[in-house]
Amino acid sequence: MTGDQPAALLVAGATASGKSALALALAERLGGVVINADSMQVYRELRVITARPTTEEEALVPHRLYGVRPAAEAASVAWWRGAALAEMDAARQAGRLPILCGGTGMYFASLTQGLSDIPPVPEDARAEARGLLAGEGPAALHARLAVVDPATAVRLRPSDSQRIARAWEVWRGTGKGLAAWQEGGGTGPAPWRFAAILIDPPREALRSAIATRWAAMIQGGAIEEVRALAAQGLDPALPAMRAHGVPELAAMLAGRMTLEEASARAILNTGQYTKRQATWFRHHALADASRTHTIHARVAGVAQFSESFGDEVFAFVDRLR
Repeated sequence: MTGDQPAALLVAGATASGKSALALALAERLGGVVINADSMQVYRELRVITARPTTEEEALVPHRLYGVRPAAEAASVAWWRGAALAEMDAARQAGRLPILCGGTGMYFASLTQGLSDIPPVPEDARAEARGLLAGEGPAALHARLAVVDPATAVRLRPSDSQRIARAWEVWRGTGKGLAAWQEGGGTGPAPWRFAAILIDPPREALRSAIATRWAAMIQGGAIEEVRALAAQGLDPALPAMRAHGVPELAAMLAGRMTLEEASARAILNTGQYTKRQATWFRHHALADASRTHTIHARVAGVAQFSESFGDEVFAFVDRLR
């Protein structure tokens, strides 16, 4: 990549699309540092259920921002942006290429587009949002939001409980809607040059990968992991408590459903989430068009990272160096 600003590579895509394997292969080839850009993989209690890189994989190249937050502390986009920029600077100082890998679109957008300058929200506003969400459900809270902040409500699906609650608490706590804050400035794009690789596999391949990965998680200790998390008695509204698979396995452990029912629901919910991820990535620029390479095939793992496919990806990166 050329220019005065330092360069960084984004590896993005839906859950189970093969991002981690691709980022690892690129880091080994290019002398990179893999920096987590997944909002659930930041929590230390969720190694198995979020399919974090294994300890063996982490030993091959430096990995950063994986498992660095306790589940009891919600990680914000602003926190991640600051931590990611610090790790990117450290990688540059070490002569390594920062490779940001994940499926959280807002994390990538915070770097490539910047963040709005929203002030801290009072705890009573957060408590009200959580209470309304628990008592009335997301659709009813969305209807309330449409009355007081229609500009934000129109951007949100009535089923998107997390973002609806966030929009409500921002309006209640600041007296100004989230959309208005987002349009009012804040931090600009990070002073880096970004190139992006987007993995956009066929839906059928992704559904199969999700089911295969879920079976591996169950075999790898996901139930025990969720049991330990549930024993902490945390607020169910915390992001870690809503990670894919956690509510379903927690319900199974509480006797409200069988493992088969929990598995079917978790696989279905994850599949629906990947559709939303894919839609987001197709409609939001990760970098300018000339610096984004889209892969329409799934990379299942390093073992299946074929020589011809690898050459295609490495040629793209080399052209931008």
